[in-house]
Amino acid sequence: MKRSRDHDDREHHGHGMRPLRALMSLDDALAMLMSLAAPVERLERVPLLQALHRVAANDVVSPIHVPLVDRASMDGYAVRAIDTYRAGKFRPVEMRRVETLYADSVPKKRVGKGVCVEVATGSSIPKGADAVVMVEDTERDGATVRVHSPVPPGENISPQGEDIRRGAVVVHAGEFLTPAKVGALAAVGRKDVEAYARPRVAILTTGDEVVPPGSRIRPGQVYDINAHTMASVVRESGADPVLLGGVPDRLDALRTAIRRAVKEDLVVFSGGSSVGEKDMVVDVLRAMGEVKFHGVAVKPGKPTVLGVVRGKAVLGMPGYPTSCLSNCYMMLAPMLRAMARLPPRPEKVVDLPLSKRIVSSMGRVEFHTVRLKDGMAVPAYKESGAITSMAHADGYIQIPANVDLVERGEIVHVVLF
Repeated sequence: MKRSRDHDDREHHGHGMRPLRALMSLDDALAMLMSLAAPVERLERVPLLQALHRVAANDVVSPIHVPLVDRASMDGYAVRAIDTYRAGKFRPVEMRRVETLYADSVPKKRVGKGVCVEVATGSSIPKGADAVVMVEDTERDGATVRVHSPVPPGENISPQGEDIRRGAVVVHAGEFLTPAKVGALAAVGRKDVEAYARPRVAILTTGDEVVPPGSRIRPGQVYDINAHTMASVVRESGADPVLLGGVPDRLDALRTAIRRAVKEDLVVFSGGSSVGEKDMVVDVLRAMGEVKFHGVAVKPGKPTVLGVVRGKAVLGMPGYPTSCLSNCYMMLAPMLRAMARLPPRPEKVVDLPLSKRIVSSMGRVEFHTVRLKDGMAVPAYKESGAITSMAHADGYIQIPANVDLVERGEIVHVVLF
């Protein structure tokens, strides 16, 4: 993809240590990310109880009819329909009961003229019977059953194979397994299913000041928020996070970490792609592979870098927690869903008036977190470091790059988290 950009793109940036040059538009960045999102080919056998939300790799064909045999769909009596035709409310037909079946019984007696067999819902239908009279339409006196209502052939019977025919495809290759599809697999006796493996995502955190939650913290340090929010987005998007921990701010350590990380399907970094002296991630990516873009016209989340090392995409996310998280939703989640062969995530959107005006910077797509309160969208954004502005938000609104102001009371599209 060409990266021709208007010269005025460059003028927004001051002369920092190392300015991000021409920013890539969000759409172009997404197109480039999606072009690198190769669907995972590995397969694995997954026990049925863990198959929910996995993607079937092969057609599953039923080895049996479901139901296996004709079954009673009501409690009552299995009869020959012809024997009930002259039954009426005040002129019952008398029949002789020769057997009682439960749902799991195997019928031994045959139903002949004037004979009936007591059945429970789910019982196999005995030979000779072609209908079931509901127990409500009968009276019983010892072995004598009086039938008060006629039934046509097939009445109250679930025929063999009515639900699934033997040889029918129950689940197709590439299908996303819902609870109902898991049920269909159980119905044909499958105890496991061949599914595509979940993509494996290496997660690295740069920054000497970052320490893992659970350890002691001292002034100058912060707990590692990003590894946890990123791992959660990875899980939510049908992939498995592989947490490789913190990487010291040294070139050799970074190189070693990337070498190890590219054994997985995708690599995500947080921190270290900001404008400044410590722009080592970009330097290392250039040295080890190539940099596809560095800087996206989106706020928050401008300092995002995409590289490719040994054929694997390496995504460097901003260090600020909310920028990192909103980028995960924007860029990482759709990429992972494609790799995991999942359908795009259905978005829940509500249209509400904005509670106060928002001034936006031209030239960049802006994302603003909002809370829903009294039927309005209330901006929740504090600043890009504040994780609470996302934790306490209900969703976000997107302001296009060519809009610089959204007035109070204007209707906005809120995408719910």
